[in-house]
Amino acid sequence: MRHRHSEKLRFIGQWLKNPRQTAAVAPSSPELAAAMLGELPAGSRRVIELGGGTGAITRAIVGHGIAGDALLVLELNEELHAHLHRRFPEELLVLGDAVELPRLAAEAGFLAAGPADAVISGLGLLAMDRELVTKILRSAFACLRPDGRFIQFTYGPVSPVSDSVLDALGLRMRRGEFVLRNVPPATVYVYERARPD
Repeated sequence: MRHRHSEKLRFIGQWLKNPRQTAAVAPSSPELAAAMLGELPAGSRRVIELGGGTGAITRAIVGHGIAGDALLVLELNEELHAHLHRRFPEELLVLGDAVELPRLAAEAGFLAAGPADAVISGLGLLAMDRELVTKILRSAFACLRPDGRFIQFTYGPVSPVSDSVLDALGLRMRRGEFVLRNVPPATVYVYERARPD
């Protein structure tokens, strides 16, 4: 309990410093993490997490058995990245921007073993413009297997990816679970290629 309390304080501190970079005011709940993991493709072994934050979802992914060099966690905030590095010394933790994911994942050695099965994202896509969302999704799908999934949660009432972006990238969307036990409540969305090669 003490650990979760300090995690919340750290997250709130980072949000106060830069609310646009840290999209949430509190770490994701175990229920939200479970809902995200429930959308992984069957037999998933390699995952990329965008926006590791304080590690709430990272902890669940590791607990799910995807760990070590099979998990790459990207975090843009330097203080949160350092915190993640202390908590998860065995995983591939990269400081950088999701737009640069293919290069960063290759430099970290993650892509040498092949593409990821899924990208799990905690990024605040709703606060981003269309061009940036397009770049992030294009970068994520460049690192995914043909039938891989981009799994995103959002606090808004609609998909954080517009139909025009989906059409431009050849993607389809499916709404997943609504998680009431999260602060604030969140909805999971799943994005896949409309026609996997």
